[in-house]
Amino acid sequence: MDEGSTRVKVMVVEDDPEVAKAIARKLGGDGLEVELADDPRPVLARLDAGEADDWDVVLLDVGLPGMSGIDVLRRFREANSLASIVMLTGDNSANTATTCMRAGAFYYLTKPFRPYELSSMVESAARYSTLRRELAGVRQGIDDASDQLLVGTSPAMRKLRAALDRLAGQDVSILIRGESGTGKELVARALHERGARRKRRFVALNCGAIPESLIDSELFGHAKGAFTGATADRPGVFVEADGGTLFLDEIGDMPTAVQARLLRVLQESEVRPVGGSGVRKIDVRVIAATHVDLMAAVEHGRFRQDLFYRLNVVVLGVPPLRDRLEDLPILAAHFLRKHGGQTPLSLSPDALDAMRDYPWPGNVRELENAILHAVALHQGDALMPESLPHAITARNNGRLTATIPVAETEGGDDQLPPLTEAKRRASAVFEKNYLTLAMERAKGSISEAARLAGLDRTNFRRLLQRHGIDATAFKT
Repeated sequence: MDEGSTRVKVMVVEDDPEVAKAIARKLGGDGLEVELADDPRPVLARLDAGEADDWDVVLLDVGLPGMSGIDVLRRFREANSLASIVMLTGDNSANTATTCMRAGAFYYLTKPFRPYELSSMVESAARYSTLRRELAGVRQGIDDASDQLLVGTSPAMRKLRAALDRLAGQDVSILIRGESGTGKELVARALHERGARRKRRFVALNCGAIPESLIDSELFGHAKGAFTGATADRPGVFVEADGGTLFLDEIGDMPTAVQARLLRVLQESEVRPVGGSGVRKIDVRVIAATHVDLMAAVEHGRFRQDLFYRLNVVVLGVPPLRDRLEDLPILAAHFLRKHGGQTPLSLSPDALDAMRDYPWPGNVRELENAILHAVALHQGDALMPESLPHAITARNNGRLTATIPVAETEGGDDQLPPLTEAKRRASAVFEKNYLTLAMERAKGSISEAARLAGLDRTNFRRLLQRHGIDATAFKT
């Protein structure tokens, strides 16, 4: 779709005028922009001229005059078109379906098809096309070295990046707050990379991962023989970061006794190694991070108030992933590029739907692990829901209530959504409840449930996958 446009654009290549008009009426009523063609040659001419980039979905009849729809499909794939191709065929044989899918079709519809089947298929195909465009364009969005550290285009991430730009040149103490896995260290690294100290070292230390008996040595260093096992002098992270930036992660977990010594270092700008007799002057910018409420920790005596105010000059909040789900596609694309190997992989719309329905308690770190899991288990060129960790897909296996969520917006307020969006949500809820009921009545048999629904088994199974419905959960 064109940038800034919200309407899905569909090209229908169908030589039967009655079928073409029926499709146009249905999709036009759904709020889509529909273009009709009864001859594939002008369509291919536009494809070759680079004038077909804004088609989201192409509905392509298999039996076209003068040219096979399969050949037209192959031309689209050879041109690297990002449009999703849905084949229309009057032949419901497995051979035709296999030929279409192997040639690169998103899916196929067997004539005559029901209006809701058409709408549902086009909706899925459009989402897939949008995702492919986001995956294809991700290089442009994150190739800049600093942007690789903070991937995302959501309002929350734009606000965070704007704050980083303002703070990068200011040598003040910064406290980064955020849940585990949100990328607090990446924010600290971005501050370092954009600041005046970027040519010096960035040193990170997780205060919660070091035993209390060793944290003094890690922070301030130690002299040879200071304790058992100290076989040589060690400088400590403050000295290692001299002239640069020291990132103290999970500082809320630091023992109170060490907090007092840390405060002294910050006030005096000098460190004394454990067991040492002298001090060393340092010039370090300290950035701290925590997932706990430090003010509450101060009130309960677990964190020093004077150290809190020393670190709390500027506070940056890193949003959890569940509050910026619009960044999921570009984040997934980033991790697919990072871990997918030489063969480009994509994410299926069903997998993306399952990921959007998941609350991500582990945030971006959990997302990266999920992508790693899926890459290891995937088959084919697209990651499907079954490749994702069970915790993500299992969330959608329970039965939804029959309530239609037309009065609740994604932000959680009670504003009335646009009619098209309300229809889409109501249709998705109805479809999932219908499929669940069919599976219950068929006692987990996909063949019987498909017969009850009047659909072929393959299409019914695809609908189950789209809604994250596990057929085995209904077997008795």
